[in-house]
Amino acid sequence: MEEHSYQLIDGKAVAEQIKKELAAEVEKIKQDGRKAPHLVAILVGHDGGSEAYVANKVRNCEEIGLRSSLIRFEDDVTEQALLDKVNELNADDDVDGLIVQMPLPKHISSQRVIEAIDYRKDVDGFHPINVGRMSIGLPCFKPATPAGIIELLRHYEIPTKGKHCVILGRSNIVGKPMAMLMMQKDNPGDCTVTVCHSRSENLREMCLSADIIIAALGVPEFLKGDMVKEGAVVIDVGTTRVPSSVTKSGYRLMGDVAFHEVAPKCSYITPVPGGVGPMTIISLMRNTLLAGKKAVFGKEE
Repeated sequence: MEEHSYQLIDGKAVAEQIKKELAAEVEKIKQDGRKAPHLVAILVGHDGGSEAYVANKVRNCEEIGLRSSLIRFEDDVTEQALLDKVNELNADDDVDGLIVQMPLPKHISSQRVIEAIDYRKDVDGFHPINVGRMSIGLPCFKPATPAGIIELLRHYEIPTKGKHCVILGRSNIVGKPMAMLMMQKDNPGDCTVTVCHSRSENLREMCLSADIIIAALGVPEFLKGDMVKEGAVVIDVGTTRVPSSVTKSGYRLMGDVAFHEVAPKCSYITPVPGGVGPMTIISLMRNTLLAGKKAVFGKEE
């Protein structure tokens, strides 16, 4: 395989296409005289990354025609006050989807907060009921990033059946659910899945045997050119903010893949930014629409 014959996976373009489809569906809901689905986001404190993510989610809601509300708490809010707000929103029929932006301050148990959210409104797909249902292939809200990656593989018609997929990272948000989705009897899916992490030995050998590598460690440029075989598909989930003197914001996003080394060996690769990121947001929007339509869990579940 000659150099530079890789195809760039354009998450931004795919997300734009899906956004138009979602907007058309929301418009139809409104024309039928029903209310647009309503997403509520809770933001605790003033973490720069979280602020940016939430602003992005709100903006995308507006573009699609979904309703969105942002509820802010200072970072000294008590866990109980936060849980009380979650319970109040659970009981509010006007709220279809509810997310609490992570990470939370140290004194608040994020797991307790996740479990407090009504699983029928859990559009992040983090509640144990959604995670459990996903693991056995039942209808559920799937976590946004893994769902977005599956959508990219589907869009580009990348073969997955019987392929060896190596996932770098075992977080509850990306690594574990990604492994579950890639091994499901589905298309995309039907992979032989290996999950590697910071304790894995022979990591380079594992990666070299992979047809598909999904890098979600949060370590900038971890995956090097000598870890990837010719023709591999590489999906870069990393978004580490590193200081930069050339950007307006004063930082830039770095992926987990050393792109210039790895790309020439690939058949397909995602860039950072513009790869997985836009698909994460659009998957959350789709989950919100599904929640509004009661399409995953019926009205009586």
